[in-house]
Amino acid sequence: MEISRRNFLKKTSSSLAFGVAAGQSILRPLAAAAQAVSELSERRGQGETRSGDMLYRALGRTKERISVIGLGGYHIGKPQLSEADSTQIIRNAIDRGVTFMDNCWDYNNGNSEIRMGKALRDGYRQKVFLMTKIDGRTRQEAARQMDESLKRLQTDHIDLLQHHEVIRPEDPDRIFGEGGAQEAMVEARKAGKIRYIGFTGHKDPSIHLRMLDMAAKNHFHFDAVQMPLNVMDAHFRSFEDRVLPILLKNEIGVEAMKTFGDNYILRSKTVQPIEALHYSMTLPTSVVITGIDSLQVLDQAIEAARTFKPMTKEQIVALLSRTREAAGTGQFELYKISQHFDGTAHNPQWLG
Repeated sequence: MEISRRNFLKKTSSSLAFGVAAGQSILRPLAAAAQAVSELSERRGQGETRSGDMLYRALGRTKERISVIGLGGYHIGKPQLSEADSTQIIRNAIDRGVTFMDNCWDYNNGNSEIRMGKALRDGYRQKVFLMTKIDGRTRQEAARQMDESLKRLQTDHIDLLQHHEVIRPEDPDRIFGEGGAQEAMVEARKAGKIRYIGFTGHKDPSIHLRMLDMAAKNHFHFDAVQMPLNVMDAHFRSFEDRVLPILLKNEIGVEAMKTFGDNYILRSKTVQPIEALHYSMTLPTSVVITGIDSLQVLDQAIEAARTFKPMTKEQIVALLSRTREAAGTGQFELYKISQHFDGTAHNPQWLG
C-alpha cells in the first residue's frame, strides 16, 4: 500500500509544473469544473451527521468527528476586539455546536492563543478539537514554539499540530531534513503533547504536492492538510484541482481556509458570504475554517451550516461562471500572488 501511494504521489507531482509563475491563470472549462466538484462532493464521506444547526464530518482516516465550521484563531486575537468579546464569541460558538478551534503560535504575537486558552477554561476545553500551528523549521525551534503554545492554550495536549505556512519550495526539505521540525512533531506525539500532525500553506499547490511527496518518501502519513478551497481557487492555481483528490485518495483530513480571502473575495462582488461557505462545504472538506470577529459573523457561519445542502451541478456552473473572470489573475487571492499574508516572510526569524 505504501509503495502504491508513493508512486501515485510521485506521478502526480511530476506531472505538474513546479513553481507556477505568480499571476499565471489556469482556468478549467466551467462544465468540467462543475463535474469535478459534483464527483468530489459525492466522496464527502459516509456518516455525515447533524446535531441541531451544526454538521459533523470525519477528519480523514482518524476517528475524530469535527464540526463543519471551524472558528479561525487569527480574528479572535485582533487588537480592536476586546478579550471579553473574544471569549464571548468562542464560548457562544462552542455552545452552538462548533467544535473545531483553529489557532497559530504567531497570530497577533501570541495573543490569539492566550485568549483562546482563557476562553477554554471552565470545561470548554473538553468540548473542542483544538488545532494550532508552529512556524519553526528546525527541531529546536519547533519544540520551543510548541511548548509555548501549550502554555498559552492552558492545555496538556494539542489535538492537531500543523507545520504553518509551507509556502516556499525549500520548506518540505527543511521540515523533513535531519534536525528538522518533523522530528520535534513526532517526538511530541510520542510524548502525548499532540495527537495528530498536519501542515498548512496557501501559496501554490505544487508546494503542497512536494510536501506530500516528502512525507511519503519518509514513510509518514499526515492526518490533515489545510489549504485554500473557495470559489476563486476553483479557477486559479487550484488546490481543489491538484491537491484535494490526492488527500481524498490517501484519507487525509481536508481543512478548507480562505473562504472569503480575508474579505478580498467578497469585495469582488461576485459571491455572497453564505453561498461562498456553501461552495466550500459542498467539497469533501472535513472542516471549513472561517474568521469570526463578531456575533453577527458567527450567526452567518451557523446559518450556513443550518441551511446547507450540497450544491447541484447547475448551481456550481452558475457560481463559477460569476467568479471566473474575477479569479483569472489571482487579484482577489492575494495570498497566492503576493507576500501580503506571509507572516514568515515578514518575520523570517520565526523559522529558526
